[in-house]
Amino acid sequence: MARMKKFRAPKVTTVVGKDTEIKGDLMFTGGLHVDGVILGKVTGDQDVKSAITVSEAGKIEGDVRVSNVLLNGTVVGDVFALQRVELAPMARVTGTVYYRFLEMAMGAEVNGQLVHAQEETLRQGAETKSPASATVEPIGAAMEGFGENKS
Repeated sequence: MARMKKFRAPKVTTVVGKDTEIKGDLMFTGGLHVDGVILGKVTGDQDVKSAITVSEAGKIEGDVRVSNVLLNGTVVGDVFALQRVELAPMARVTGTVYYRFLEMAMGAEVNGQLVHAQEETLRQGAETKSPASATVEPIGAAMEGFGENKS
């Protein structure tokens, strides 16, 4: 059985501090760490292995388009990860998560859809928000009847 190598995030080059609120779109290269609030789209340079880390205090209201996402905070918007998404126990996403590789801890929440897609599809999807070759199945359909009391 082949094991994936542990992901190593690039060096953090940009920090949005706890008491900081940014209104507007944010573009970055390298590593971005968010402890504050961003009201707008967040886009990482797709030519390099960019990564965003959102701490449990961090919040983004807008779409996120980046190679790697490590989330333990809140995103209200769609997430397009060209490579990998790690959802830690305090992660909360309200929107669709498009990913190539996904790691989700117990306690993490996605209020929307999880869509597995290849990198080419993710690049297209980041531009059009509707990946052409991705198969989408609502999570709710798979969970129907789960946890219901059958008395």
